[in-house]
Amino acid sequence: MGLEGYRDIKGKIIFKGQEISKLGIDERARMGMTFGWQEPARYEGLKINDFLLASKTKKDEKFSIDALEQVGLNEKQYLHRAVDKTLSGGERKKVELASILTMDPDFIMLDEPDSGIDVATLELMFQVIKDLKQKGKTIVFITHSLAVLKQAEHAFLMCNGEIIQKSTSDKIIPYFENKCIPCPHKNEPDEEVSFDGR
Repeated sequence: MGLEGYRDIKGKIIFKGQEISKLGIDERARMGMTFGWQEPARYEGLKINDFLLASKTKKDEKFSIDALEQVGLNEKQYLHRAVDKTLSGGERKKVELASILTMDPDFIMLDEPDSGIDVATLELMFQVIKDLKQKGKTIVFITHSLAVLKQAEHAFLMCNGEIIQKSTSDKIIPYFENKCIPCPHKNEPDEEVSFDGR
């Protein structure tokens, strides 16, 4: 997404035919890219309605209400609440997903989308993701979850920052089920560390 400190990469990032490696997060967002955090941010004092309206160029409260309904939040209970610590992790995930719906981006990255949410919320999230895919949106998951992987069509198996296999998701699923693949990373510390802190 162009966050500071994460721009030193190999190769190029091409989006909609344009090289975007040097663009900042705001420029990428205007092109139709967005990111869903593993731990959604809190905004003390900012109401959910204002947060959602800030995501959409057309400032119409109906967009906020529709988005909240899609993610299973009642407008009367949530529209005028603050995006702060009074919301549970699951509620913040839903609010973040509602903000993505109001943005209507073409490309969405979701980091550990199932983190901190219950099974019912996860199923609702998967339905929203299916709806977005049917609208032609591209969604990239960063996940350690078999349930999330099953929502994907294609998958890249990574170890220590390197892609070690790419295939359809059904061919990667076995590696989430206690199967392993040869990996160049030793998965061991460089030096022996004792458990007594020495």
